[in-house]
Amino acid sequence: MDYHLKPLSKACAICEEPLTAGERVHSIVKQQHGGLERLDICEECWVAAPDGMIAHWQCVVPEPEQKRAAQLDPDSMLAYLEQLVETADPEQDKLKYVLALFLLQKRRLKLDGSSGSDGGEFLQLSGSRGEGPFEIRNQQLTDAEINRLQAELNRCLEQEWNAA
Repeated sequence: MDYHLKPLSKACAICEEPLTAGERVHSIVKQQHGGLERLDICEECWVAAPDGMIAHWQCVVPEPEQKRAAQLDPDSMLAYLEQLVETADPEQDKLKYVLALFLLQKRRLKLDGSSGSDGGEFLQLSGSRGEGPFEIRNQQLTDAEINRLQAELNRCLEQEWNAA
C-alpha cells in the first residue's frame, strides 16, 4: 500500500507560526479526515504525543533552496558563439575559445581539425547540425583563466536571458 504524505509544512499545525530554517520540528502522522495526515509542530508547541498518532519523528527545517541558475542551453550558446564570431572582436577571443570548449564538451560542436601558422594554432570546428565552419584561435589558457571566463560567460548569458 502506498502512502502519500505532504512534505514539511511552512507553519506549525498548532500555533500557525512560520517554521524557520534550522528550527527543530516534531512531525506526526495520524488518522484524520478519512485518511492519513502529516502535522508538523514547532518545539514550543510540542507537549506530548497526541492521541491517535501513528508515527512520530523529529526533523530540522532545511535552509531554503537557492534558486538554480538557468541551465545553459547549447543551442543558445552556439547562437551566441556565432554572434561573437561575426563581430570579430579580438577582445572576445578568449571568451569565444571557452565557449567553443564548452560546446565541444556538450557535443554541439565537433572538432574537424586544427591548423597552425605564425599567428598561432586554430581549431577548425563545425556544428553538429551543419553550422559553421568556425575557426577559433587556441588561447592556451590556464584553468584559472578558463574558470574566470566561464563565470563571465554565465553573467553575459544570464543578462541576455533576463532582458528577453
